[in-house]
Amino acid sequence: MGDDGLQADDGRPLADRLRPRTLADFAGQAHLVGEGAPLARLAANGRMHSMILWGPPGSGKTTLARLLADHAGLGWISLSAVLAGVKDVREAVRSAEAARRLGQGTALFVDEVHRFNKAQQDAFLPHVERGVVTFVGATTENPSFEVNAALLSRARVHVLKALDAEALGKVLGRAANTLGVAVDGDAAALLIDLADGDARRLLNLLETVAQLGGDQIDQGLVEQAAPARKRRFDKGGDLFYEQISALHKAVRGSAVDAALYWFCRMLDGGCEPLYIARRLVRMA
Repeated sequence: MGDDGLQADDGRPLADRLRPRTLADFAGQAHLVGEGAPLARLAANGRMHSMILWGPPGSGKTTLARLLADHAGLGWISLSAVLAGVKDVREAVRSAEAARRLGQGTALFVDEVHRFNKAQQDAFLPHVERGVVTFVGATTENPSFEVNAALLSRARVHVLKALDAEALGKVLGRAANTLGVAVDGDAAALLIDLADGDARRLLNLLETVAQLGGDQIDQGLVEQAAPARKRRFDKGGDLFYEQISALHKAVRGSAVDAALYWFCRMLDGGCEPLYIARRLVRMA
């Protein structure tokens, strides 16, 4: 680890090496970790409760969970709902029980918890109730629809937001310093725009550009190396329906500029044009 607390370059992606080590280095989510905010107070008291962290990709769910566990002095077990099954949950619980006998609590983090079915989610309940684990589920989907009511009743939901330009600028500055590159103002603005609120995407973009362009990064180099911008659009989750609803409301209200904005935003994000056409016919 370097003098600045960052992980040394050992071949891992920049996004992984640059994970904050303290809440002070955590970018964004001031409503949760800013001065006097709920999770900041929790960390200051060395406490942690079971929770669901709901937010878009790259908003810091995994990092925030890990930092809270560290502040609370808890051990850490991480599972991905994409890869894990009930057997993996049982093994994790056995490890947590063994740690508990030694006086050590455990935070059990489940990434993309919405990918687990009802039976798999139910497997956590007795262990959360007995205090064997402090459960932390991360999801990009609305937990009210994707997480069992029984599990929801035992965890608090904290909503994370897509990172704004200021937070992404902070991430970019630290990353550029770590890589030893100079990013001019226009290039920085373009990288932040391309990231679309996603810190992981920003870091991956910067790393790609830096590998191609040496230690001086300008807008032209970013344009050459970066993929075309795609707005956030999940084609089936909350954001999908929110944008359709916004288009409907704009058309009904005869708000021409707003209707055109949402129409173009959906196309830019990758929505099927024929689907939008069918919706417009129904509106008419």
